[in-house]
Amino acid sequence: MKELFKKFKRTGILVIGDLMVDRYIWGKVKRISPEAPVPVVEVTNENLLLGGAANVAHNILSLGGKVYVAGTVGSDYTGKILIDKFRESGISTDGIVIDKDRPTTVKTRVIAHSQQMVRFDKEMKSDISPSTSSLIIDYVKTCLPEIQGIIISDYCKGLITGTLIKKILNLTDSKKFVSVDPKIGHFNYYSGVSLITPNINEASFGSGIDIVDEKTLTSAGKMLLKKLRCKAVIITRGDEGMSLFEKSGKVTHISTCAREVYDVSGAGDTVIAALTLSHSAGAGLKDAAIIANHAAGVVVGKVGTAVATCEEILESMKVCKP
Repeated sequence: MKELFKKFKRTGILVIGDLMVDRYIWGKVKRISPEAPVPVVEVTNENLLLGGAANVAHNILSLGGKVYVAGTVGSDYTGKILIDKFRESGISTDGIVIDKDRPTTVKTRVIAHSQQMVRFDKEMKSDISPSTSSLIIDYVKTCLPEIQGIIISDYCKGLITGTLIKKILNLTDSKKFVSVDPKIGHFNYYSGVSLITPNINEASFGSGIDIVDEKTLTSAGKMLLKKLRCKAVIITRGDEGMSLFEKSGKVTHISTCAREVYDVSGAGDTVIAALTLSHSAGAGLKDAAIIANHAAGVVVGKVGTAVATCEEILESMKVCKP
């Protein structure tokens, strides 16, 4: 694994998807409001973090990979914050389109005593304009010589469309590993990609099979492989780990490595980042999935949108063997 991790710095990954800002308001609850039966949160801190596809990019950077980003932000304060955070991290913002007609997507979470009290979102879900889509494709073309893999991070916020994915797949012509973190309602977009990483609910929807046990889980995984003509499908199963379904017919169940779970926010971002980077650097799909499983176990043990490092993954491997 150490030898594989050394290859990360020479492995380029392009993240295409819905860029967001995760806003966290931290506080304490000592009383119930006299105005309504709700807790009063006394705010002690507030911070803004990279979320959605931006968090996927942050995870790749944290693991030592070379990351490129394509997406949109609004011409607003939070859009400027997101771009500034990228630049501070050393991530190029050349592929980020500033769209004055759309707000930057912001998810605000109120946290008290390490528990999420409420979340409210500011967003626009309509499809991006054809001109914005063209700019995204132009950037993809410039990145192709520098990258080994592409991640499509779909949060249903308007960037990912069926037309955009078709154009990306036509450009790569099966020569690049293309993975997708999917969303319900968009499964018909993903035909021909290399891998998708749905959770249980998304896999149930995409396959049309209600997953209630191992038998239906296996049926759903195989159905998605056939339906989408993928190289592989990984179904993430929360505290039960994940299951890898390969085109060869091989099925691998990997148990979770999370010792303590504080916050599952962004765990899917970590999974697809670690898996795509590992596989693009030379790991087989099973080993890449095991690395992703350990990375997810690391981040759910942290409060807030978090990332994992190679050192943390190696430490997890010492104490947990799924």
